[in-house]
Amino acid sequence: MTHSKSESLFQRAQEIIPGGVNSPVRAYRSVGGNPPFITRGQGSHLFDVDGNEYIDYVCSWGPLLLGHRHPEILAALEGALKIGTSFGAPTEQEISLAEAICDAVPSIEMVRLVNSGTEATMSAIRVARGYTGRDLIVKFEGCYHGHVDSLLVKAGSGVATLGIADTQGVPKAFCDTTLALPFNCIDSLEQAFRAHGNSIAAVIVEPVVGNMGCVPPLPGYLEAMREITARFGALLIFDEVMTGFRVAFGGAQQRFGIRPDLTTLGKVIGGGLPVGAYGGRKDIMMKVAPAGPIYQAGTLSGNPLAVAAGLAMLRHLKAHPEVYTGLEAHAAELCAGVPPGITVNRVGSMFTFFFTDQPVTDYESAKRSDTARFGRFFRAMLDRGIYLAPSQFEAAFVSAAHTDEDVKKTIAAAHESFELAYGML
Repeated sequence: MTHSKSESLFQRAQEIIPGGVNSPVRAYRSVGGNPPFITRGQGSHLFDVDGNEYIDYVCSWGPLLLGHRHPEILAALEGALKIGTSFGAPTEQEISLAEAICDAVPSIEMVRLVNSGTEATMSAIRVARGYTGRDLIVKFEGCYHGHVDSLLVKAGSGVATLGIADTQGVPKAFCDTTLALPFNCIDSLEQAFRAHGNSIAAVIVEPVVGNMGCVPPLPGYLEAMREITARFGALLIFDEVMTGFRVAFGGAQQRFGIRPDLTTLGKVIGGGLPVGAYGGRKDIMMKVAPAGPIYQAGTLSGNPLAVAAGLAMLRHLKAHPEVYTGLEAHAAELCAGVPPGITVNRVGSMFTFFFTDQPVTDYESAKRSDTARFGRFFRAMLDRGIYLAPSQFEAAFVSAAHTDEDVKKTIAAAHESFELAYGML
């Protein structure tokens, strides 16, 4: 493949955009080389400025469950464009999307739309603190909840990819309000609550971690988390920005049968457009202004474009539950037959190939992966037209647009790329 036009664009971008990208992991720093610049997507495929075609397993970092340019979402957007892109005023479709979310997600009785996953987690934490009258938040090492100041402590995603231990610009006082614990360790959670239980407002967790790679909860872990938080009067927040509607129609909470107090959602409820939401128990959400004293606002919240696309997405998924059967089958096929020395974690249509022969259950075990070998694997896959996230510490995703042929081509490319990564070719 040639990338001359992308190389030229990246040089131009670096003169005017920090690092040449508008989100850090896109810069390919951890895998080598420079990013291809995308011109369009269609179904399960992406096309770059040099005319290269890729099978896409990033799916806009998860939300494109139906693939690129799904006709029902395009039709909904065309309809929205005819009436206007932003009003800063209520619309009936906002109510319809809120109803669809509450209908789908088991724990959500009321919901507030925002503009991003970061806004959703930031707002949910404010609500938890306001509701409980407490200050401390528990998060888990390697989990990423957006670039909220106090949640960047031992965070995953781009923070892990770039190896940034502490983010400059975040006051120590903000970090002091966060307790970062190892994921999948019940004892550490119990000890934290014994020491600080009366001060902990909430525990926030990715029920299936996607930001240190895909790391599922061990049996009994989420159940213990639910019991401990309830016992100490703290709220349990499920960050389902990645898992919502992805691992099941009702998210990870439906898949694992756990009912959190608050839930955050991201771009999937906008069909891939910029949007987010937080919601949960009615008695908690009634504390949000103007119903209550906890302030949160957003001019573009519930904008007609994102709401229309999200409604189209959710209605399609509800009408076609077989989508999840297909996602599960294709992801399982992709993850079968991986060579020795690779650990595969998968939940539904989320998966990660970890370049380690040891189980990956938390951030410390994820960090033992051979990132140099992953980089060789990543570049070999890209050369073969397979588009993965440029980081060992990100999940991959299957969409309903992926075909049997896509999967077969990917498996063939993966076998060659694994051999290249280990110096066998």
